[in-house]
Amino acid sequence: MSALLIMVFAFAGYIVMYQLYGKYIGRRIFNLRADAKTPAVELEDGVDYVPTKKEVIFGHHFTSIAGTGPIVGPAIAVIWGWVPAMLWVFLGSIIMGAVHDFGALIISMRNQGKSLSEFTAKYINNRTKIFFFAIVFLELWIVIAIFGLVIAIIFHMFPASVFPVWLEIPIAVTLGYMVYRKGKSIMSWSIYAIIAMYVTVVMGYFIPLKMPAILGIPPTGVWTIVLLIYAFIASVLPVTTLLQPRDFINSHELIIAMALLVLGVVFSAFAGRLGIVAPAVHFNPAQAPPMWPFLFITIACGAISGFHSLVSSGTSSKQVRSEQDALFVGYGSMLMEGALATLVIIAVAAGIGMGYTTKGGALLTGTAAWTTHYASWAAAKGLGSKITAFVVGSANMMSMLGIPKGICLVIMGVFVASFAGTTLDTATRVQRYVVAELAHDLRLDVLANKYTATFIAVASALALAFITGASGKGALTLWPLFGAVNQTLAALALIVATLYLQRKGGLKWLVAGLPALFMSFMTIWALVINQTKFLNSHNLLLEVINILILVIAVWILVEGVIKFFARFGAASQQPHPAAV
Repeated sequence: MSALLIMVFAFAGYIVMYQLYGKYIGRRIFNLRADAKTPAVELEDGVDYVPTKKEVIFGHHFTSIAGTGPIVGPAIAVIWGWVPAMLWVFLGSIIMGAVHDFGALIISMRNQGKSLSEFTAKYINNRTKIFFFAIVFLELWIVIAIFGLVIAIIFHMFPASVFPVWLEIPIAVTLGYMVYRKGKSIMSWSIYAIIAMYVTVVMGYFIPLKMPAILGIPPTGVWTIVLLIYAFIASVLPVTTLLQPRDFINSHELIIAMALLVLGVVFSAFAGRLGIVAPAVHFNPAQAPPMWPFLFITIACGAISGFHSLVSSGTSSKQVRSEQDALFVGYGSMLMEGALATLVIIAVAAGIGMGYTTKGGALLTGTAAWTTHYASWAAAKGLGSKITAFVVGSANMMSMLGIPKGICLVIMGVFVASFAGTTLDTATRVQRYVVAELAHDLRLDVLANKYTATFIAVASALALAFITGASGKGALTLWPLFGAVNQTLAALALIVATLYLQRKGGLKWLVAGLPALFMSFMTIWALVINQTKFLNSHNLLLEVINILILVIAVWILVEGVIKFFARFGAASQQPHPAAV
């Protein structure tokens, strides 16, 4: 099958399934109501709870859940072949990921915008709430530290992206000021903002900025410190000052970048330059773990990701102004991410074959380009390697539109860095909510202050980043755990959604229940395999943390099953209405 047909069929499928399955779930399963008062309206405070137009909150939500997730996952998982990667992205995003994201969003909205950890106690019990807090904190701890490093790596690899990424901040603040303070049209001013953004992209090509080592700290370490300081500032500002306008700009940037990629696929295909060079299926890549279950762990964002439930129940649920907007924001954003992951698969399975320069300077094309980059799991699994495969493959296709390849590389570098920055912002803000909620529960209100809670979030991530030295790469120590932690969280969120829907009666719970069973099985399987690997390598740190995650996953699964059947049994003992 050609890359062009893959794209056309996938995009058409996403549109059809949004209209059929998505709207069915919204109307018949979650019973969305136009007259329901949302937390954004009921608890409006101008800082975190802000009623927002669905187009704007869509931009925030999508750019927050996307980050580099739908890039790095598919870019490595294609080592098992493009067919399994594409099938999991397409089916997973429709049946599991979108249900997971939308479910977490609407349940949080019906619980005063509280986080997943908070309303877990309501639907399961208080014991599980503590376990949820532990795994959520661990997830966000790794995300904040690793995404700071991701952006640092991008800045180091693509120095032309530095200038436009930082100039986006004053552009976003200006947009927020004009829209929220001056009452100007958000559409008109967002167009001005995105034009200014792309002017800085061209400028960045001519003025690449390289960070020097400072006080013995390598460039990646310096950037990590700077980015985490920025994350602190961004996460305590009102969402209308920076978060919303920046994310709205990024959503426009996404549309433009995806449009360029789509046109690049079309032009490259019709020019006869775009052929799939990756194998359809490759069961035994060198040094790679087994496809089952690790395909479903490696591709998270783009199919289903537990981090999305934290965004849904952390920031987005506090900004959606109408329940009926939640379908577009929650379900629609996940399908958009699936579309992005589809383009990533095409870029790394086909686009890379149009031209790939090795470290030795040799220019390879066709199958040779792909097999060189994906020679083994070790060769392809690094963060830099994943990003390079996508950026190079995308730039190859976009250059067919007549855009200089150097500019294409800057566009894609800025695209990846901007989205990673949005995820960093949101993860820090959500971690602040998590710390504050836990502090309230423990009656330590001094730690619930937004500045104190944010400091804890940033300082703990900074400690992790520098635990192995000045490079800022300490989060890579726990990176082998991230996929399993993330997908464990997805399974647990689906368990909560299942119990929530069970209360609604009938068989509505199956919509979340079947995905919950699948993801629970896959993640526990992966955690067991990882535990064996860590034991064999005598890695005590990973052994201890992995076994804790495994215990938490099994514990909450068992608690959920007990709660499900207890409620199911209680319901079956109720007399039928006709017999009363």
